[in-house]
Amino acid sequence: MKIGLFFGSFNPIHVGHLIIANHMVEYSDLDEVWMVVTPHNPFKKKNSLLDDHHRLQLVMRATEDYPKLKPSNIEFGLAQPNYTINTLVHLEEKYSEHDFNLIMGLDNLKSFKKWKNYERIIDEHELYVYPRISKVISDSDLLIHKNVHIIEAPVVEISSTFIRRAIKEKKNIRALMPDSAWRYLDEMNFYK
Repeated sequence: MKIGLFFGSFNPIHVGHLIIANHMVEYSDLDEVWMVVTPHNPFKKKNSLLDDHHRLQLVMRATEDYPKLKPSNIEFGLAQPNYTINTLVHLEEKYSEHDFNLIMGLDNLKSFKKWKNYERIIDEHELYVYPRISKVISDSDLLIHKNVHIIEAPVVEISSTFIRRAIKEKKNIRALMPDSAWRYLDEMNFYK
């Protein structure tokens, strides 16, 4: 099975994440998309994150009506901070029957050469890249790499940062989140 790995802190997950993930699984050769909840992104401060299990619960609730989207806590048991190459090696050992590939925004492709062992990642795995409005990359050799696929997915400019700030400001952001995830977030009084 060909799996697309969509990494994120999902702090919180929102409809933009689901639009991208669902588009990737429906309009590419991926069989499933695993929504990998990242305990600690090396480029983000850990203290700004909800507890791992709460973010996983949000992803589980958000994806319950999408049979090709699977929440994943695969990184929870790995040493932190973790790097994508370590997760890929772990997944290949645990699920050798699957072919794992990465889903990322064009903005991440721009900084991809800063990733640990990026050459190995791009040589051994395919990258499924979705467009972003604000981040343009036109002269990268990565764009023409045989393992990079630019997918014409909808451009969604919703951020988890915006949602957290709006909640703190007592704004109604219910339309920006899957209903079951929003209800959990509201019941738990997160980000208030």
